Amino acid sequence: MNLLKRAFLLGAVAAVLPAAQAAPVKRAAPVRKAPPPRRPAAPARAPAPPPLRSPVLLTVSGAIKKSNRGPLDKAIDQMAAKHGLAWEQAYTFDAAALANLPAETIHPTLEYDAKPHTLSGPPLEMVLATLGITPGQAGVMLALRAVDGYRMELSLADVRAWKMILATRIDGQSLAIGGLGPLWAVYDADRLPGIAELPLAERFQRCPWGLYHIEVIQT
Repeated sequence: MNLLKRAFLLGAVAAVLPAAQAAPVKRAAPVRKAPPPRRPAAPARAPAPPPLRSPVLLTVSGAIKKSNRGPLDKAIDQMAAKHGLAWEQAYTFDAAALANLPAETIHPTLEYDAKPHTLSGPPLEMVLATLGITPGQAGVMLALRAVDGYRMELSLADVRAWKMILATRIDGQSLAIGGLGPLWAVYDADRLPGIAELPLAERFQRCPWGLYHIEVIQT
């Protein structure tokens, strides 16, 4: 009896094993991670503005051979328009452009305190030469205009004879708006025959301080 039971059990196990081995093992589906949230696209950046240029100190118009700006704008060029100036093209200088030119130094006695001072800046004739005005060019007149409206007309020949400079500094300091600056067309009055003999109060009448515009006139 025991032998029959054991044979029966062995047969049952043998019948079950092939079926168990043949049955595929079901694997759990992998857990998929949710994709990270998308970041909003960064807004397009506007192109960087051009580097700021320092303020214009001098505008030269008239019979010049180079220009870097267009006509006078009555809405923007308020002072020039109120002084009756007009131009179709002009050349402008900022402090850096003037500083890049070789400077001359003079030591005139000034009428304001009767003391000698050190003035320095590029020769006015050299400033004009950068615009195609030949040194010593005949028939050239210059109309110099100051911020207070003062106007002085000189010949290029006088500018050369007097060695006039476009002063940007006095006693080592920049000429200031509200003072004698930012530019002063000036000469060494103490050392000029015909000018040194004048009373101190009359020596600088041809030298507009607060200069901001020069018109070149070819006669």
